Amino acid sequence: MPEIDLGLVVVLLLILGAEFVNGWTDAPNAIATVVSTRSLKPMQAVVMASILNLLGVLSGTAVAATIGKDIVDASVIDLTTVGGAMVGIIVWSSLAARWGIPTSESHALVAGLAGAGFATAGPESLVATGWVKVGTGLIFSTLLGFGGGFLIMALVYRIFRHAVPGRVRGLFRGLQILSSSFMAFSHGSNDGQKFMGAFTLALVLAGVLPEFAVPFWVMLLCAGVMALGTVTGGWRIMRTLGSKITKLETHQGFAAETAAACTIELATRLGIPLSTTHTISTAIMGVGSTRRVSAVHWGVTAEIVTAWVLTFPVCAGISWLVVATIRALS
Repeated sequence: MPEIDLGLVVVLLLILGAEFVNGWTDAPNAIATVVSTRSLKPMQAVVMASILNLLGVLSGTAVAATIGKDIVDASVIDLTTVGGAMVGIIVWSSLAARWGIPTSESHALVAGLAGAGFATAGPESLVATGWVKVGTGLIFSTLLGFGGGFLIMALVYRIFRHAVPGRVRGLFRGLQILSSSFMAFSHGSNDGQKFMGAFTLALVLAGVLPEFAVPFWVMLLCAGVMALGTVTGGWRIMRTLGSKITKLETHQGFAAETAAACTIELATRLGIPLSTTHTISTAIMGVGSTRRVSAVHWGVTAEIVTAWVLTFPVCAGISWLVVATIRALS
């Protein structure tokens, strides 16, 4: 019977734990607006998001490859590096979810890998190619998210300006279920892939895989764990995204979800890891801004932006501390 590498087992469990938290905290990205507009009941929305998240994870591996090969240099890190990054993600995201603050697991993951990589091998552990993609993802999620939400909403207003309000609500109730499904799929295709990349990286570092290539069983495992996390909900974050940023009607929820999902899918096919939380939040802001600037609750928005900014140093710091402590004690 082959000897079991306990270190690898611990790291893989931490990655799955982070994937579970990802599904738990990011489920509101896909379903907050469809629940707030009452197009779907909360549990219906969660089940729908779980299924579409799972299918999205299975749709490709481009983002997984970016995370596994282009963020930190595999030749100078070890399993402790990956495990320390996961601890940073789990701690920060769990605390933020408890406070009802939507954070980005994407930002947490790359920040955690950076902090853990610094503790392991210093700045040379970072790979420039991947960090260019991370920067591109920030631009995508901010400009395309906000701009797409604004433009789609303006187009909807233009097309339906003479329509009967009751008919418009009925039409967009159905359309919003489709846009929410698209958002759930795109979330899985980008966010779900990130932890597949970390899982595969750990297998490469442990010598289980000769080179970076995501096995199908890893895709299934990570997809299932994220779906399980999604089923648990994330109700405080859902309330923040669904009603506290701005009050949404069905046509506005459709516009926000469509803009965010299109942005995320474009990034996914280019292998760009971006924040799905960031993208849907800015899309909601863009939609709200088409009515008037004051329609957006900018105080809540400022809290969300603060959480995004804090994610990088906090996750990097926690991960650095974990790895540095382990290396000092070993």
